[in-house]
Amino acid sequence: MPSSQAVKAERFRALHEASGCFVIANAWDAGSARLLAGLGFAALATSSGACAGVLGRRDGMVTREEALAHCAAIAGAVDLPVSADLEKGFADAPPAVAETIRLAAATGLVGGSIEDFTGDPQHPLYDFEHAKERVAAAAEAAHSLPFRFVLTARAEGFLRGRPDLDDVIRRLQAFAAAGADVLMAPGLPDLAAVRTVCSALTKPFNFMAGIRGRSFTTAELGAAGVKRISLATSLYRAAMSGLLAAATEVKEHGTFGYVETTMATPELNRFMAG
Repeated sequence: MPSSQAVKAERFRALHEASGCFVIANAWDAGSARLLAGLGFAALATSSGACAGVLGRRDGMVTREEALAHCAAIAGAVDLPVSADLEKGFADAPPAVAETIRLAAATGLVGGSIEDFTGDPQHPLYDFEHAKERVAAAAEAAHSLPFRFVLTARAEGFLRGRPDLDDVIRRLQAFAAAGADVLMAPGLPDLAAVRTVCSALTKPFNFMAGIRGRSFTTAELGAAGVKRISLATSLYRAAMSGLLAAATEVKEHGTFGYVETTMATPELNRFMAG
């Protein structure tokens, strides 16, 4: 029988409390979710960039309703804990961010992240106090649910032109104090920065792999203090890279050599529902 949402939530929480680190693989639709589950990943996540790509758009160009429908499709496809990339909560005001958490939980998710990126390139980060208030509102909503929703708070400075490690740490510490369960700072430049961040925190840290030159091994990240490793859009980009190469071969050369290295239909079907 499929696990209840509460059971999935407890399994997800337990992954963060166990020794060592784990990888949470980012799916982009129900089929990719089933394949990743079939490979044995213990938990999955969504990716805002992959969600947008599936709809033929750029990251940040998806509505809350569209994102939540995407989350529901992935969460409903697998008997695994699924956490969502909820961007900035699709709102600026703390009460609206809290409502996003409640709506996300209603889709079957057991976790989600809220970031401090405003979406405005001229003023990319929310002011410190406002950012903290947004996380506090999200945490209150998450922890008022009838199951243990895992809230991740993201400090986006290194992705948004504000690569100030001290400020990132200050924000992460404030987000932890405001009630976030997991902390994240995408785009950290090297393992030394990862170690510095992890040593400054008392709650689990999620490292985002998927950036060229800034994606380290699971062993290296675990040794640096990382608890969870997410993959952002990288698996989706890998799949799209394969599509691009295969379609380019057909278009430019009129050959179909890619067929010889792809999964046969029966092999793919073994990951899918009957």
